[in-house]
Amino acid sequence: KVAARPPYKCGCARELVEALPLLEGELTVLTVSSSAGIVTCAPIGQRQESGDYRESWQPATEPDGEAERARDIARTAVEGLVAKAQAAGETGWGVFGVELFVLTDGSILFNEVSPRPHDTGMVTMITQDLSQFALHARAVLGLPIPNIVFHGAGASRAVVVEGDSDRLSLGNLDKVLEQPDTQMRFFGKPEVHGHRRMAVLLARGLDVTEAREKTGVMMERLDVKL
Repeated sequence: KVAARPPYKCGCARELVEALPLLEGELTVLTVSSSAGIVTCAPIGQRQESGDYRESWQPATEPDGEAERARDIARTAVEGLVAKAQAAGETGWGVFGVELFVLTDGSILFNEVSPRPHDTGMVTMITQDLSQFALHARAVLGLPIPNIVFHGAGASRAVVVEGDSDRLSLGNLDKVLEQPDTQMRFFGKPEVHGHRRMAVLLARGLDVTEAREKTGVMMERLDVKL
């Protein structure tokens, strides 16, 4: 539908065009601006609940050519932001989390960009030689970003706890970390009041499916005590 809107102060008329897209999924493309230019990481797939990150995996499973199209869109968006920053006397260096919508017809739409490491990008702590945090630190320090080495398919799963406690504990870790190529990172939050992300589970596998299955097993084995 097309909705008329009041004109801008300059006298230019404007219109808002709305449509209901058929969403297939979402992608995050971590895009790094450094003193050596702009590079992109392999697209990351994600699953959300109530608009909040629950799981991500890299590389995202996509049809032929989708990864490159996603990277091109992300690079173009960040190039524009960096150009504006540099015009204002800033460097524009750092990690940008570019969010994209993938539609059922194969189209890819720009959604938003976060000028910082992204929650779905925590998977890079096990899939890449330089995680998104290492990339961000290097970039803002003015260091050039080398070739990013991709170790293999991986997945991350957020440990979200609901309840009311000042002394939360996460146990059974020997079983949680029993599978090969798995890690658990704690966020150092001792209490929860409502619901809160307390840690992230990480796994690498022969493919994304195996990696996601591993984090699922890890979550089942985790003993949460409030």
